[in-house]
Amino acid sequence: MLDIRIIRNDPEMVKTAMRNRNADLDGVIDKILQLDSERRELVGETESMKAEQNQVSRAIPAMKKRGEDTGELMTKMKELSEQVKLNLGRLSALEEEQQKLTLVLPNLPHSSVPVGKSEEDNPEIRRVMEPREFPYEPRPHWEIGSALQILDPETAAKVTGARFHFYKGLGARLERAVINFFMDTHAANGYTEIFPPFIANRTSMTATGQLPKFEEDAFKLCDSEYFLIPTAEVPVTNMHRDEILDGSKLPLKYCAYSACFRAEAGSAGRDTRGLIRQHQFNKVELVKFANPENSYDELESLTADAERILQLLGLPYRVICLCTGDLGFSSAKTYDLEVWMPSYNRYLEISSCSNFEDFQARRGAIRYKNDVKDKAQPVHTLNGSGLAVGRTVAAILENCQNEDGSVSVPEVLRGYMGVDKIGK
Repeated sequence: MLDIRIIRNDPEMVKTAMRNRNADLDGVIDKILQLDSERRELVGETESMKAEQNQVSRAIPAMKKRGEDTGELMTKMKELSEQVKLNLGRLSALEEEQQKLTLVLPNLPHSSVPVGKSEEDNPEIRRVMEPREFPYEPRPHWEIGSALQILDPETAAKVTGARFHFYKGLGARLERAVINFFMDTHAANGYTEIFPPFIANRTSMTATGQLPKFEEDAFKLCDSEYFLIPTAEVPVTNMHRDEILDGSKLPLKYCAYSACFRAEAGSAGRDTRGLIRQHQFNKVELVKFANPENSYDELESLTADAERILQLLGLPYRVICLCTGDLGFSSAKTYDLEVWMPSYNRYLEISSCSNFEDFQARRGAIRYKNDVKDKAQPVHTLNGSGLAVGRTVAAILENCQNEDGSVSVPEVLRGYMGVDKIGK
């Protein structure tokens, strides 16, 4: 959530930032400012009434002691009390309306984020490892998985529906190996391992920015305010909701495995085959709580931690910086890691590493103090996939495939798998 002082002090800058995000929110911003003005005027009026109440309250005992008539003052006190009550009700309504509108506003892009309209304007930062040249036409991972009998979307469609998968045999073991490798690597790099709930309440979903914007993409449990989580970012970030953190212990670094659930509303026809766009998928998430002074250094190190996984697996990838028009709702700056997929003949996203600055922290009241005497300030939150597990499995199947139909297991996974190759 944006700091109302920023909107109040420089509304034109905020409007320009929203337009750079392809969002026409001038009317919303004007309405927020109108409500803010009304609210502040009403606060001043109410505080004056309360001060008058206090003054009269102090005067009445002395008047009674002197035997003076207090009837007129008592009547005035009653009128003031009723008006203060009305004002407080109006204040509550104004604040609720203002907050609802403020929750619609996405984060402000960082000054280093390039201005652009779409993914076509995302600059490439670097490429790591050259894609392998195949002496034959590389097969897509869903064909490889079917031929090796390790991926079974047909049975999943019967049991559940489209965009679900059964992993079987060495396919299931590969998925589990990837998860364990990710968690072990990140834990060894200083991240505290977390195994979170896969269900979050509305407050948690709102704090991280999933609601109200993306409610249609969420799986909501019937007759409740519970949602299946779209990412471990939601429960892990909310671990510290409504808390004041010790600034001397920042950054806090967590890695969490979870299943993730997304309705993928509006994505009909996109990546309908294979493991790329599923309603249920596994992911290892990296989450940081950082001091605002060095949160962008933490973004670079978080991105490097996610990249290291791809390097250890030997998978070619590139890093791009998302432009303003492609930036996620809560993010101030995002790097996408895109892995090379031979059958697609292009790079596909496998991780997004973002700095949300204080956007989520203001929603979730996550603050820090460097000293007990300091005023608590919003912390900066960051996260990134380290990595998306299903997409990693797809990338391994495609990049490590052999002409005989087998798949060579990356060396770092062989201890987890117990085999060097997946064959028929």
